[in-house]
Amino acid sequence: MVRRSDRPRQRAAVSVPAGCPCGLPASYEACCGRYHAGGDAVSAPTAEALMRSRYSAFVRGDVPYLLRTWHPRTRPERLEPDPGTRWTGLEILATSDGTAFHTSGVVEFRASYRGGALHERSRFERVGGAWVYVDGEFPEPGAGAR
Repeated sequence: MVRRSDRPRQRAAVSVPAGCPCGLPASYEACCGRYHAGGDAVSAPTAEALMRSRYSAFVRGDVPYLLRTWHPRTRPERLEPDPGTRWTGLEILATSDGTAFHTSGVVEFRASYRGGALHERSRFERVGGAWVYVDGEFPEPGAGAR
Protein backbone atom coordinates (compact mmCIF):
# COMPACT_ATOMS: atom_id res chain seq x y z
CA MET A 1 0.00 0.00 0.00
CA VAL A 2 1.26 3.50 -0.86
CA ARG A 3 0.78 6.15 1.77
CA ARG A 4 0.13 9.69 0.59
CA SER A 5 0.98 12.78 2.57
CA ASP A 6 -0.34 16.28 2.22
CA ARG A 7 3.06 17.66 3.20
CA PRO A 8 5.23 18.83 0.33
CA ARG A 9 8.25 16.61 -0.27
CA GLN A 10 11.63 18.16 0.35
CA ARG A 11 14.25 17.72 -2.30
CA ALA A 12 17.63 16.39 -1.33
CA ALA A 13 20.29 19.07 -1.28
CA VAL A 14 22.74 18.88 -4.13
CA SER A 15 26.33 19.04 -2.98
CA VAL A 16 28.24 21.68 -4.92
CA PRO A 17 31.94 21.86 -4.13
CA ALA A 18 33.06 25.20 -2.75
CA GLY A 19 35.76 27.06 -4.61
CA CYS A 20 37.15 26.78 -8.09
CA PRO A 21 37.62 23.44 -9.90
CA CYS A 22 41.40 24.12 -9.79
CA GLY A 23 41.35 23.56 -6.03
CA LEU A 24 41.73 27.13 -4.80
CA PRO A 25 39.10 28.44 -2.36
CA ALA A 26 37.94 31.39 -4.50
CA SER A 27 34.79 30.96 -6.58
CA TYR A 28 35.20 29.88 -10.20
CA GLU A 29 34.20 33.37 -11.39
CA ALA A 30 36.81 35.07 -9.20
CA CYS A 31 39.51 32.50 -9.98
CA CYS A 32 39.85 30.68 -13.32
CA GLY A 33 36.56 31.95 -14.73
CA ARG A 34 37.97 35.45 -15.18
CA TYR A 35 40.68 34.07 -17.47
CA HIS A 36 38.21 31.93 -19.40
CA ALA A 37 35.81 34.86 -19.92
CA GLY A 38 38.47 37.51 -20.46
CA GLY A 39 39.62 36.50 -23.93
CA ASP A 40 43.07 37.70 -24.89
CA ALA A 41 42.72 40.78 -22.67
CA VAL A 42 42.98 38.85 -19.38
CA SER A 43 45.73 36.28 -18.99
CA ALA A 44 47.05 34.23 -16.09
CA PRO A 45 49.92 36.03 -14.32
CA THR A 46 52.04 32.91 -13.67
CA ALA A 47 52.64 29.51 -15.24
CA GLU A 48 50.95 27.86 -12.25
CA ALA A 49 47.87 30.08 -12.60
CA LEU A 50 47.71 29.14 -16.28
CA MET A 51 48.05 25.45 -15.39
CA ARG A 52 45.19 25.76 -12.91
CA SER A 53 43.02 27.65 -15.40
CA ARG A 54 43.67 25.02 -18.08
CA TYR A 55 42.68 22.26 -15.65
CA SER A 56 39.45 24.15 -14.92
CA ALA A 57 38.90 24.51 -18.67
CA PHE A 58 39.21 20.73 -19.05
CA VAL A 59 36.71 20.27 -16.20
CA ARG A 60 34.26 22.66 -17.88
CA GLY A 61 34.93 21.57 -21.47
CA ASP A 62 36.18 25.01 -22.56
CA VAL A 63 38.08 23.92 -25.70
CA PRO A 64 38.47 27.46 -27.16
CA TYR A 65 40.34 28.54 -24.00
CA LEU A 66 42.57 25.47 -24.11
CA LEU A 67 43.51 26.15 -27.73
CA ARG A 68 43.96 29.90 -27.11
CA THR A 69 46.42 29.20 -24.27
CA TRP A 70 48.45 26.63 -26.21
CA HIS A 71 51.76 27.74 -27.78
CA PRO A 72 51.26 28.36 -31.54
CA ARG A 73 54.17 26.07 -32.49
CA THR A 74 52.81 23.05 -30.57
CA ARG A 75 49.04 23.71 -30.64
CA PRO A 76 46.98 20.99 -32.34
CA GLU A 77 44.49 21.99 -35.04
CA ARG A 78 41.67 20.41 -33.05
CA LEU A 79 41.16 19.23 -29.53
CA GLU A 80 38.49 16.71 -28.63
CA PRO A 81 38.47 15.96 -24.89
CA ASP A 82 36.88 12.68 -23.85
CA PRO A 83 33.36 13.62 -22.70
CA GLY A 84 33.34 10.59 -20.37
CA THR A 85 36.27 11.84 -18.29
CA ARG A 86 35.17 13.22 -14.92
CA TRP A 87 37.96 15.28 -13.40
CA THR A 88 37.99 15.13 -9.60
CA GLY A 89 40.96 17.19 -8.42
CA LEU A 90 44.25 18.93 -9.13
CA GLU A 91 47.41 18.70 -7.06
CA ILE A 92 50.41 20.91 -7.87
CA LEU A 93 53.52 18.86 -7.08
CA ALA A 94 56.26 21.34 -8.01
CA THR A 95 56.90 24.58 -9.88
CA SER A 96 60.06 26.00 -11.35
CA ASP A 97 60.28 29.62 -12.53
CA GLY A 98 57.08 30.75 -14.27
CA THR A 99 56.59 34.06 -12.42
CA ALA A 100 56.38 37.64 -13.70
CA PHE A 101 60.20 37.68 -13.69
CA HIS A 102 60.59 34.68 -16.04
CA THR A 103 60.00 33.87 -19.70
CA SER A 104 59.52 30.15 -19.12
CA GLY A 105 58.40 27.85 -16.36
CA VAL A 106 57.58 24.28 -15.42
CA VAL A 107 54.63 23.01 -13.41
CA GLU A 108 54.43 19.39 -12.29
CA PHE A 109 50.96 18.26 -11.34
CA ARG A 110 48.65 15.34 -10.78
CA ALA A 111 45.13 15.68 -12.16
CA SER A 112 42.78 13.04 -10.81
CA TYR A 113 39.78 11.68 -12.62
CA ARG A 114 37.33 8.89 -11.87
CA GLY A 115 39.37 5.75 -12.25
CA GLY A 116 42.88 7.22 -12.32
CA ALA A 117 45.20 10.18 -12.48
CA LEU A 118 47.35 12.05 -14.99
CA HIS A 119 50.86 12.99 -13.80
CA GLU A 120 52.54 15.54 -16.05
CA ARG A 121 55.46 17.94 -15.98
CA SER A 122 54.27 20.81 -18.21
CA ARG A 123 56.43 23.46 -19.85
CA PHE A 124 55.17 27.02 -20.28
CA GLU A 125 56.52 30.07 -22.11
CA ARG A 126 55.48 33.67 -22.56
CA VAL A 127 54.24 34.69 -25.99
CA GLY A 128 53.38 38.36 -26.42
CA GLY A 129 53.56 38.75 -22.63
CA ALA A 130 51.00 35.98 -21.94
CA TRP A 131 51.76 32.54 -20.51
CA VAL A 132 51.00 29.62 -22.84
CA TYR A 133 51.30 25.85 -22.53
CA VAL A 134 54.12 24.42 -24.67
CA ASP A 135 54.16 20.68 -23.99
CA GLY A 136 54.54 18.13 -21.24
CA GLU A 137 56.27 14.95 -20.29
CA PHE A 138 54.89 12.13 -18.23
CA PRO A 139 57.29 11.12 -15.43
CA GLU A 140 57.72 7.45 -14.67
CA PRO A 141 55.25 6.16 -12.06
CA GLY A 142 56.64 6.73 -8.60
CA ALA A 143 59.12 9.38 -9.77
CA GLY A 144 57.42 12.10 -7.67
CA ALA A 145 58.14 15.82 -7.73
CA ARG A 146 61.62 17.10 -8.37
